[in-house]
Amino acid sequence: MLAEITPVILTYNESANIGRSLERLTWAKEVVVVDSNSTDDTLAIASRFPNVRTVQRPFDTHAEQWRFAVEQTGITSGWVLRLDADYMVEPALRDEIAALTPAEETAACEIAFTYCIDGRPLRASLYPALPVLFRRGRGRFVQDGHTEKLRIDGPIVKLNNRLLHDDRKSLERWLQSQSRYQAQEAEKLTTRPWSELSWPGRLRRTRFLGPIAVAVHCLVVKGLIFDGTAGLLYTAQRVTADLILSMHLLRRDLDR
Repeated sequence: MLAEITPVILTYNESANIGRSLERLTWAKEVVVVDSNSTDDTLAIASRFPNVRTVQRPFDTHAEQWRFAVEQTGITSGWVLRLDADYMVEPALRDEIAALTPAEETAACEIAFTYCIDGRPLRASLYPALPVLFRRGRGRFVQDGHTEKLRIDGPIVKLNNRLLHDDRKSLERWLQSQSRYQAQEAEKLTTRPWSELSWPGRLRRTRFLGPIAVAVHCLVVKGLIFDGTAGLLYTAQRVTADLILSMHLLRRDLDR
């Protein structure tokens, strides 16, 4: 199965992560990295791996970048493994994928995540399982708020092993990104009908219940209070993201 898969990674200034991700993909015949004109050492690091092919494209939206990456970079393999630069394919997951013999009708494999803070795995997170491995031609990318979703045409099977999500970029970079991301999330929440929103989306649209719900859910329901400093930092990040979203929503109210 591994020979039928092309891992694809989107990057922009991912020098803190890309090397660790590519080190775990040496089994792939080819890895395609689509870079949004990075100004750090991302491209230099990627060039150290002989199985990596880098393509540059200015960023517009996540959905368009992924469509380009999968459909216009010359990929010929039957399957695509779509990865962020901070996703790590550990040996157990690699071996499970290698042993797969998917039925012809299977369109994708859903993989859950273990979220890490500076390499420390958390017992849980708010990060959902995603159809990360999919049959080329059976997935469609659509923009959803600040990010994209992959709509799969056909049955999805769940794998047992997990990807690691281990972002080592700075806190300052994270805060800058959140301001931009949450502005886009505010646009999504205020333009979609109430009936089309998930329950977390409805809580967030109240402007004040979102951060409270996130804190309780992370610390108590997910048990992150028992993960020490790493669990508290993750919770603080998620609450901060919701607070930024609330500020964007309130700013929109004032600007009406």
